[in-house]
Amino acid sequence: MFKPIDRSPFLARRLEGLSAWLAKRRGLPTVIGILLIAVSFVISLIGIYAPSPLLDLLWSITHHLGLIIGLIGLLLVQPLGS
Repeated sequence: MFKPIDRSPFLARRLEGLSAWLAKRRGLPTVIGILLIAVSFVISLIGIYAPSPLLDLLWSITHHLGLIIGLIGLLLVQPLGS
């Protein structure tokens, strides 16, 4: 089932390019995660004074996306290292 995906030269080139790009910027995913969590904090402060379901949704998305990206960034530091 996954053989076409495993043998795809396009995906192999993209993955290799992404790996090389991230190897030069090892801390970038962690910094992006921290920034997203900071944005979610500001959104939650705004949500206290102006409650809105949209703000709750934005807080949830930015907070959890920041956590996921930050943790993945921490996990990738070692494999992408020199």
